[in-house]
Amino acid sequence: MSDTKVKTSFVLHDDDLWHTVTSAEKQGFFDKVGTIDEKHSPSVDTTEVHWRQLPFYRQVALVRLRDRNWDPSQLCVYYLTNKGELTRLDGTSPPIHMMNAEAPIKVTEDNVLDYLRFFCFFVRGEEGPFLISETMDTYGMPENMDATTRKAVEGVLRPASYEGKNAEGHYLCDAIVFYSNALFLSNFAIQPSGMIEMMEDDPLVTDLPVRVDCPVT
Repeated sequence: MSDTKVKTSFVLHDDDLWHTVTSAEKQGFFDKVGTIDEKHSPSVDTTEVHWRQLPFYRQVALVRLRDRNWDPSQLCVYYLTNKGELTRLDGTSPPIHMMNAEAPIKVTEDNVLDYLRFFCFFVRGEEGPFLISETMDTYGMPENMDATTRKAVEGVLRPASYEGKNAEGHYLCDAIVFYSNALFLSNFAIQPSGMIEMMEDDPLVTDLPVRVDCPVT
């Protein structure tokens, strides 16, 4: 489309966007969190806690916990916090839709791609996230690719794009999605309420020897 707008301003793990929670502030937060998944006990000494604002909410922040002593070591645990209440992002869509209604969400042309990246990372299928993949530096991109695999992946990556609205007022977006061990060109329709429909997904590269592995539970 001639009026395509490309925006790549939102990066989930851009360190410049995250604020560190100090050791003095951690314990009160951990008291709210408790034991995670009946397995992981946050520690003031070893558990890192960061938070950041999200562009499609006015007062909701995203909180990230990670601890290299956890198993798996790459596990990151996330919460949305609104007015002091915590909502765990557990890989399913209801926590996000609940927050969208309560906050409420404000989707615009300027932040719709941000929301798409957020939603597709945190709402999982059986094989993990639907990672919106734009460059080889996208957080969650599999590491340790051999030269052949890297060339195949790099050859199809491109920035996600906003393609305008349809007759129903839904935002239309195109993106490359890395799901499991395959890459797809996917077309999305995003409603102002935050509901997302994947309308089409065409496989571009399949049966790769690597896969997306970004556990949140």
